[in-house]
Amino acid sequence: MQPAITDAARACRERMSPGYATSSFLETDPEFVERFDNFAFDEVLNAESADGDLDDRMRFMAILATLLGCQGIDAYRGFLHAALEMGVTPVEAKEIVYQATAYLGIGRVLPFLQATNEVLAERGVALPLEPQARTTPETRLEAGIQAQVDIFGEDMRDFWQSGPEDRRHINRWLAGNCFGDWYTRGGLDLAEREMVTFCFLAAQGGCEPQLTSHAAANMRLGNNQAFLVKVVSQCVPYIGYPRSLNALRCVDEAAQQAE
Repeated sequence: MQPAITDAARACRERMSPGYATSSFLETDPEFVERFDNFAFDEVLNAESADGDLDDRMRFMAILATLLGCQGIDAYRGFLHAALEMGVTPVEAKEIVYQATAYLGIGRVLPFLQATNEVLAERGVALPLEPQARTTPETRLEAGIQAQVDIFGEDMRDFWQSGPEDRRHINRWLAGNCFGDWYTRGGLDLAEREMVTFCFLAAQGGCEPQLTSHAAANMRLGNNQAFLVKVVSQCVPYIGYPRSLNALRCVDEAAQQAE
């Protein structure tokens, strides 16, 4: 049985993965391939939007971040190859993985870092990549505080030293480590980093308060409600409907709070 894959889905797959026609799943699971590919690589990819679609680069950055968030390591390997074919640079891919450490922890990120290095090596990319750090141990806290202010607003200026004394150090780490070490790096701008973070949180689930907060931060940086709906829509095939619907609810809550 040959799966009835649409021309649009087949063309997309060939752009993503030259030689896709040799995939063993076409032989072992033709019905599944037909339904999934037609949905993910035609219906979802070509969903009409009133104010335009995501470009390939942004779409695949979102997919990579989503696969990190949901721990889809096998799919990530294939989609990293595809992302690099579709305009994501090695530096951008690495920055997505590095930033995930603050939101997923090294226990969940380490396999993806290893997979990223392996894929880049397979493609002849020399490692390490060009340095992207923009802070030092002496400047990371101040730079991280400024990044928080730029993203969330002036109310974050003193957040790093707020809260009960026995846990105030975590707010300081949030400023110095999460934002000072990672958000200040080159390779991605703040709006792109916030989109990536939104995907990490949406995909892992159970982080709805943080997801709402980062949806609001995205909107402050220009990633408006319609943009975030498009991001979630493109990620439905990779995280499923429950987490996608939860993410949309958080987007709506953030938009309502901004009114």
